[in-house]
Amino acid sequence: MTLEPSRSGNAFLQRLVSGQKQPGLWLSLDSPAATEVLAGSGYAWLLLDMEHSCIDVSSVLHHLRAAVGGTAEVVVRVPANEPVIFKRLLDAGVRSFMVPMVQSADEARAAVAATRYPPQGIRGVAGTTRATRYGRTADYMQRAHLDICIVAQLESAEAIADAERIGAVNGIDALFVGPNDLAANIGKLGQPGCQEVQDLIDTALMKCRKIGKAAGILNFKPGEARSLFERGYSFIAVGSDAGILARRSESLLEELKLP
Repeated sequence: MTLEPSRSGNAFLQRLVSGQKQPGLWLSLDSPAATEVLAGSGYAWLLLDMEHSCIDVSSVLHHLRAAVGGTAEVVVRVPANEPVIFKRLLDAGVRSFMVPMVQSADEARAAVAATRYPPQGIRGVAGTTRATRYGRTADYMQRAHLDICIVAQLESAEAIADAERIGAVNGIDALFVGPNDLAANIGKLGQPGCQEVQDLIDTALMKCRKIGKAAGILNFKPGEARSLFERGYSFIAVGSDAGILARRSESLLEELKLP
């Protein structure tokens, strides 16, 4: 698949299409300072989580500014597949989204429609926004969709069963497996490593390969994440801001070995 030249502005999207391996980090602390530090650490993407954190739309703007100049694309996980949320984030300058709990092709189409201007979608029109460089990007409305990336999250057996139809929706650029919710939704709460969940994770990857869509997942164990990359997952969240702070602070204290 060949990208149009204007899509090269979103390097994360370009690498998804070309199949490059992209490690990323999950952000939930709502600390722009932490985002600024991590954006320059060499990761390909940072997931800013609005679903399971206190991050709101006004906070997202601070994180976007903090990430400027870093290596990572900021991907925002919206709290729900809701048009008004997309509209406000788009106007703030977000161009990469993860949509939680996508269960069907219809829900995937709704997410895409929320990010496109009419007649392709239902996005409302505002001129003097951060996304348009405050009105300085003359052709923004005609070309904005070319840089938008939408990742649909599969978090149930039903979603994985329908993964091919979800991934085939025009405007869905990748599929992302949520292991913890997947485990919970099949009655294996807290057991994402169990065989039943692992089988579904493999099925999701197989279906992504079949339709030629990038597959993503979350795994904070380096050895397991490396194995998932080798098996064909192309973008993986390998750690989190909270996890790095908590686990590294604990291990540092342990390394001191004070009596």
